[in-house]
Amino acid sequence: MKKNQNVREFAQLGDPVLRLQAMPVDELKSSHVVDTILDMQAALLNSSGVGLAAPQIFESLCIIIIASRPSQRYPLAPEMDPIVMINPSFKVLSQMTKKDWEGCLSIPGIRALVPRYEKIQITFIDQQGNTQQLIAEDFVARVFQHEYDHLDGLVYLDRVENNKDIISESEFQKLMALKYS
Repeated sequence: MKKNQNVREFAQLGDPVLRLQAMPVDELKSSHVVDTILDMQAALLNSSGVGLAAPQIFESLCIIIIASRPSQRYPLAPEMDPIVMINPSFKVLSQMTKKDWEGCLSIPGIRALVPRYEKIQITFIDQQGNTQQLIAEDFVARVFQHEYDHLDGLVYLDRVENNKDIISESEFQKLMALKYS
């Protein structure tokens, strides 16, 4: 898929679609679902994001794409092929949680430390209608849980334990420059 200038905008914090419970996908091959997935892929490709949930492009459907790759926003992100997950769910495999930095395409300019489970098992339907399972750890598990929250009408700021754990993107970049210099 090529980068394209005609991509859908991201819903921004405060838009009601980000607070809705997303609807399960019943008809995988419907033109609406197929078009939504294509639009999500284009929007994600044209961003510096590592994941996207359908509500972020104003579609209240249970669809997530995880596409971890290094970028300016996430320089240490592992490289993986994008995975489209329809009607996903997950099971916690380790009760261990870790706080780490998150940002969101729907909440630009802000980063926060968010606790997430370190190891999970994801179950989802792929675009061919097959049930798949994936064990995700660390960064990829974090990205999935972040996107999964969007399906429940939550944003990562809802998970922050202390408001002092919220900083501006510019301060985050300074912090990362010091940490990795």
